[in-house]
Amino acid sequence: MSKLRVLSFAVSIDGYGAGPNQDLQNPLGVRGPELMDWFFHTQVWNQKQGREGGETGVDNGIAEKGFENIGAWILGRNMFGPIRGPWPDESWKGWWGEEPPYHTPVYVLTHHARAPIQMKGGTVFHFVTDGIQSALKQAKAAAGGRDIRIGGGVATIRQYLRAGLIDELHLVIRPVLMGSGEHLWNGIDMHALGYECVKHVAGERAMHVYLRKRSAPASK
Repeated sequence: MSKLRVLSFAVSIDGYGAGPNQDLQNPLGVRGPELMDWFFHTQVWNQKQGREGGETGVDNGIAEKGFENIGAWILGRNMFGPIRGPWPDESWKGWWGEEPPYHTPVYVLTHHARAPIQMKGGTVFHFVTDGIQSALKQAKAAAGGRDIRIGGGVATIRQYLRAGLIDELHLVIRPVLMGSGEHLWNGIDMHALGYECVKHVAGERAMHVYLRKRSAPASK
């Protein structure tokens, strides 16, 4: 059965999953790349950029696993691009060029309709205007029994957490203090929602923490 999973999602030690002021020059927000520094050194990152080299340690091995058995992705609109409001035209097709790294159907949450975009390598962006449940239903149908990965951003993960729909989370805890930005945990009681930490693994540049949803929510 398909699982809804958050994988390789980087968070600062003070709980921020993105920096402030996301825009075209700062797609991860100001100082956001510090959260992803664990990934930028890996072999799998270099491979996805069409380059050779990169580290092959613990961080790399875990990053590779994040792409296994994924049949569809769900993204918030901010993860697709910096454009707000109605689409001015259809020129923006994501941050990744002609061949995005997904290679599966990708369901983008938005309030503004847009026709699907077929990209090289098997990625097809679908724009979902009727909410997170609809996106998940469509992603499950497309995944063919494989898992669905939520690629972010923070607001999208928070919506699915509050709805109790995420089965597993792999969080990459980076030893940095952001101080501001998009906070993952504000107002969310993970214990009451039924999640528990089942494993943690030290990597070269981060701590990998694995959370899993119990079969029933815990009592407060």
